[in-house]
Amino acid sequence: MFALHEKVVYPGHGVAQISRIFKQNIAGNNTLFYELTFLNKDVTILVPTSNVDAVGIRPLTSQENISAVLNIISQPARKMNSYDFTASSWNKRNKEYQLKLRTGSLKALLEIYRDLKLIETYKELSFGEKNLLQQTEGLLVEEISLVQKLGQDKAIEQLRSLCPSKNRYSIINEHIS
Repeated sequence: MFALHEKVVYPGHGVAQISRIFKQNIAGNNTLFYELTFLNKDVTILVPTSNVDAVGIRPLTSQENISAVLNIISQPARKMNSYDFTASSWNKRNKEYQLKLRTGSLKALLEIYRDLKLIETYKELSFGEKNLLQQTEGLLVEEISLVQKLGQDKAIEQLRSLCPSKNRYSIINEHIS
């Protein structure tokens, strides 16, 4: 159970603060709700406390966990070949990325970010790829800056400084038919 005014991560949407905890009678049942107010959006939502796990709401990560998961960016991305840069491959990767995004896992977000930053070094990202990269960067920066007590500009700088470059990774140049 989360506490009033605690900051939590809502998967795919970012950090929110629990602004209220209240009971409401719905269909004859008393249901306990969290009212979540997002920090960087003018949005407030209600989540039944019984649905927190299903939705994937989690507390902010620890400083130690951020340091550990930031190492993900400097590790080799999953093996990619030239086929992985095609539009048809993007559809498949996007489905995988959307599933990861919905988990709310900081590690999963960093994996998406790392893969897209690597692909960006080899080709111009599509509109969908650019949007997903921007979304994941925003979600990562929001949490990192809060936990590390950094300004968002410093968190962006830190994150981008760890990104892959062509020199650190190789792409398998084989086509899949």
